[in-house]
Amino acid sequence: MTTTSQQQSARPAFYAMSTGTGGLRDWVSVLHPPYTAWHLSYVAIGAALAPRFALWRLGGTLIAFLLAVGVGAHALDELHGRPLGTGISARALVVAAALGIAVPVAVGWWYGGLRLLPFMIAGALLAVSYDLELWHGRLHSTGAFALSWGAFPVLVGYYAQDFRLGPAAVVAAFGAAALSVAQRELSLFARTLRRRATSVEGRVVLSGGDEVTLDRAMLLRAPEAALRAMTLGIVAIAVAAVVARSV
Repeated sequence: MTTTSQQQSARPAFYAMSTGTGGLRDWVSVLHPPYTAWHLSYVAIGAALAPRFALWRLGGTLIAFLLAVGVGAHALDELHGRPLGTGISARALVVAAALGIAVPVAVGWWYGGLRLLPFMIAGALLAVSYDLELWHGRLHSTGAFALSWGAFPVLVGYYAQDFRLGPAAVVAAFGAAALSVAQRELSLFARTLRRRATSVEGRVVLSGGDEVTLDRAMLLRAPEAALRAMTLGIVAIAVAAVVARSV
């Protein structure tokens, strides 16, 4: 009999709701809700560190990253190999990716012009090259992920406030990059178990002679619990930082 934990560990990701029908649950899965919230939190932290802070500028930057990362980049990721097993058509994913990346670029140009142009170009290139594994996957690495999904959102969140960068932004970007390394290492191990491992067998013998049986669900428990906790933690810190600057 298949247990609940075995059914959950058989999903392509702990947050996956995919049904393979192309419906709403498939689209929610494509958004990668916990990871999108995580990276949006870096934007908020960067903005809250800026000398001048405007909530409406943060709101616009968050919407831009939600579209570019949450929709655009993740649609490309699903298009490239169907890792979440959704039933969304390739055409719909292409449209979502194109709009998700193009709209923030257009709005960014309207808002910041040449001052934001380097960030817009870098963001679009990073999203496309990482998720489609261009250039033989050279940018699909832990280092590239740390810079693209960790440091970059912090720097843009800070810079979009008044078009300046400062030492605080650089230090926070380094911290976000370090956390992103931890995120990718944990998620990479979990994804390998969920999507590529055909079976898991083994046991751990403890000093008292007791044995612990290893299975997929048991090995997934620790890294995915850490990912859930880290997501909640970074979101809470981001909210606290914004509240502190808003009152």
